[in-house]
Amino acid sequence: MNRDLRQVDPEMAEILKGEIERQRYTLVMIPSENYASKAVLQVQGCVMTNKYAEGYPGRRYYHGCRFVDMAESLAIERAKKLFGAEHANVQPHTGTQANMAVYFALLKEGDTVLAMNIAHGGHLSHGMTRNFSGRYYRFVFYGVDRETGMIDLNYVEDLAKKYRPKLIVVGASAYPRKLEYDKWREIADRVGAYLMADIAHIAGLIIAGVHPDPVPYCDVVTSTTHKTLRGPRGAFILCRKELAEKIDKAVFPGVQAGPLMHVIAAKAVCFKEAMEPGFKEYQRQIVKNCKAFAQALMEKGFKLVSGGTDNHLCLIDLTNKGLTGRQAADLLEEAGIIVNKNLIPYDPLPPTETSGIRPGTPALTTRGMKEEEMRLIADFYSQVLDNPNDPIVRRKVREQVRELCEKFPIYEDVEF
Repeated sequence: MNRDLRQVDPEMAEILKGEIERQRYTLVMIPSENYASKAVLQVQGCVMTNKYAEGYPGRRYYHGCRFVDMAESLAIERAKKLFGAEHANVQPHTGTQANMAVYFALLKEGDTVLAMNIAHGGHLSHGMTRNFSGRYYRFVFYGVDRETGMIDLNYVEDLAKKYRPKLIVVGASAYPRKLEYDKWREIADRVGAYLMADIAHIAGLIIAGVHPDPVPYCDVVTSTTHKTLRGPRGAFILCRKELAEKIDKAVFPGVQAGPLMHVIAAKAVCFKEAMEPGFKEYQRQIVKNCKAFAQALMEKGFKLVSGGTDNHLCLIDLTNKGLTGRQAADLLEEAGIIVNKNLIPYDPLPPTETSGIRPGTPALTTRGMKEEEMRLIADFYSQVLDNPNDPIVRRKVREQVRELCEKFPIYEDVEF
């Protein structure tokens, strides 16, 4: 019981060592990834992992829950305060499970939902046919305008009036522009629909006021804690007080049983860190960095969907470069830059290949990088992707990437 990891499982210790080295010496630019703080890592590995706690604080199905009740209550109160919400549920394990709970709470099987097409930037839990959401509910999709790359709210309203959805979902995983929730509220009210915001990507930006706030306008808000919030991998739900009972019952016993109390405790720490003054400046810098990066890319001949960005990510259309998203992501990884391939709107290629990539700046900003570094990194992209057949270029960029990472160290005091 008292042996450390290297004694118990040296193979796994080596794997973890390799992963921390990868995170230290590559540029992590997947916008849904970030570096959790040391405090979050410590709590996520705490003894609360040993505790079963089905139910809610003060209403558990197990005894011995005094301290986990305190931890969950702390997370709930911090989430409510942070977002100005009437009710919070911090138990969902993932963003998809949070969305599932909302659907279970507000919908019946076969009800109509209006959401963003995954091919235009939506999420798989917003109606993908192979996901539970697309199997159990009737989804109707809005997307972005072919010319502007932006959502046309007039078209959204036309769809809402035509199909009369029970729920409208506003949110995306690959949309680089702001979402104006007051206008979405007007559309929902005109057709008598619930309005749900999925802010998994932009929660931190909302806290800092660099993105519009959905809480005053939406019936329900779902989010993850590990993207711009920089916390543990997990999720939570915010809602109006009149929906609190429905939401809580949908989470437990509706879609999951025993909550991950060590993760909930880490969520509480994440929310506490998000209340610190420096957190808002961090979020503002994420956006400044992404705008500087996007501008530098466009100056080097890259085409960006919607012509830029308002948030933490940009979507690069590679069709003028003669590369697929898969090819570009492979080339960049060889050069020490980690991105994900991504569909672009009206993409002729399948999701396994794609015509785009989706870089973002949350993790780089956590390391302390600013606009100057973003312009340098844009030059790395240009060198690698404009010379796809030259491995020497990739090797040289890899060396420069490591030098840059060494100037902005991460996890210096974390070892395995």
